[in-house]
Amino acid sequence: MMFDEEYFKSEEFKEILDEYETALAEGNTFYMDVDDLADVADYYQMQNRYDDAVAAIDTALTIAPGATLPLVFKVRDAISMGELEAAREYLERIDDKTDVEYQYTACELLIAEGKADEAEQMFHELYQEVSADEQQDFVLDVANIYSDYGLHDKAMEWMMRGKGDDTEDFKELMARTLFGLGKYDDSERIFNELLDRNPFQKRYWNALASTQFMKEDYSASITSSEYAIAIDPDDTEGILAKANGLYRLDNFEEALVYFQRFNEHIPDDEFGLLHQGTCLINLNRFDEAITQLEKAEKLAPKDSPYLADIYQELAFAYSELHQPETALFYLDKTDALDCDHVDMLVIKGHVLLANERMKEAEQMFKKAIIQSGSSPKILLRIIVSMYDNKYVNASYSMFKRFFELVGNEFDEGYSYMALCCWDTKRDDEFLHYLQEAVRRNPKEARMVLSGIFPQDTKPEEYYPFMVDLLKKE
Repeated sequence: MMFDEEYFKSEEFKEILDEYETALAEGNTFYMDVDDLADVADYYQMQNRYDDAVAAIDTALTIAPGATLPLVFKVRDAISMGELEAAREYLERIDDKTDVEYQYTACELLIAEGKADEAEQMFHELYQEVSADEQQDFVLDVANIYSDYGLHDKAMEWMMRGKGDDTEDFKELMARTLFGLGKYDDSERIFNELLDRNPFQKRYWNALASTQFMKEDYSASITSSEYAIAIDPDDTEGILAKANGLYRLDNFEEALVYFQRFNEHIPDDEFGLLHQGTCLINLNRFDEAITQLEKAEKLAPKDSPYLADIYQELAFAYSELHQPETALFYLDKTDALDCDHVDMLVIKGHVLLANERMKEAEQMFKKAIIQSGSSPKILLRIIVSMYDNKYVNASYSMFKRFFELVGNEFDEGYSYMALCCWDTKRDDEFLHYLQEAVRRNPKEARMVLSGIFPQDTKPEEYYPFMVDLLKKE
């Protein structure tokens, strides 16, 4: 959902907000327009002040129990929490069923209920009733709804029904829709055009940062997020974008600072706490990592998509502290979660191997191989675990057999084999596997091998750089 930030900056809204907060502070009776109270709630929601937003809406509903906008807020809030029956009840309480906001929200609820075809039919029927001069606005509203629910192909279909205007609203929605469709170059181009018009709109900078992040241009993403932070030093989206970019560049020290800043604004966000923990693990500060990760576990809702990652990182931290039983305890907790359980078996094997419990590790790895149907990806993970635990020569031999087994079509693992050859001074084989790694999977090559090259060296430069280096030796 996009908020009207420009309206929230206006003197008109500031007066409404001041009137509300003054009455609240003094305990006075409210005589405010319910739509104004709905705007106040939207403002609080934008500021991540959820409880204050709900209080404003509840106040509005005491004044007008059937008012459209406050009940629309309730419907969307219930949808966001997966309480679809409650959402339907709030929708039915709206008095004016002819209000366009009621109609839009009814369609939204159908989409949330998995009835997108019914919603589409309703949109078409409403479109036929809209006057010609209102059709463009209707098209954008419908496209925005589909975009909010991740139905980007539908959003694009509706945008194509419009006239394709040059307004900022249309261009922004087009850029976001292209982003949702994975067309990051086109999305980036349009956001840059929007920033040429309005360079002080932090929303555009954050969207540009997201587009660049998805293109794995992390340095550019960080720069864009810095513009958003310069406009608003408390902007949590910009702060988190910079933290994520720094993390992907392995700049864990600075990434930690920005994840901490993010959690200062949103203390109960488990994503930020999880990544504080992972940064601290990478900085070998395991006790501090455990403190943040256990806090993340405590705050995370039962359906949090990050719980498996929290347990996994706790296991790594306790393993590094040579407490394998505690590490395995946390990995066992993932049994009740909707996650990759075979992957968790590999991690259990990794923990056992790291703590010199080889026979148990072998049993766990065998179990993972059997349950995965000898998946090449699982076999690769096991060999990498062997390498990470300093069994370099064993990893080298296993990679030899692995490449014979998976054949020429499998393009993963060559970077790790190159690293094995580098560590064991097999120069000719190192160059061979390095060349294969860059040709087959440059993304993996950058992730695995960047540490043995000067900073900012591109994968396509790896092979010629090493040929020159080894000649000099």
